[in-house]
Amino acid sequence: MAAKKTAAGKAKKPKKAKPKSKAKAKAKGKTKAKAKAPKKAAARRTQATGLDKSVEQFRDSLEQSVTLSRDRLQEVVDDAVKRGRMTRSDAEKMVSDLVKRGRRQTDALLKELERLVKQARKEVKGRTAPVRKQATQAARRARKKLK
Repeated sequence: MAAKKTAAGKAKKPKKAKPKSKAKAKAKGKTKAKAKAPKKAAARRTQATGLDKSVEQFRDSLEQSVTLSRDRLQEVVDDAVKRGRMTRSDAEKMVSDLVKRGRRQTDALLKELERLVKQARKEVKGRTAPVRKQATQAARRARKKLK
């Protein structure tokens, strides 16, 4: 933040906000029940952070991966064989090995993605279950009143 200059030409520092005292916070009606709520929210943030870290790791692995089509790989290897840089059998073996490795990595990546989705669904289900239960109970009560 830039300091403001006064008429005398000296720079004046901006005022800092003073923190509220605990007594003022209690006077505004903070209760013990509300004091417990931040602990639950912090626990949720910790769980979400774990999920966020997993998603971040998944993104990193995607960013580090290289995707080549089998056709393009075959084309490059055929060119190397034509130039005499490698034998046909070595070229076929290399393409086969690279394709197998790519499949294994793809499978591992898909398994990790499925695990993350399952974890996210479980977390969402856990958070929505109490609300869903309340809504169901409220609907039952409303139906009984209408009868």
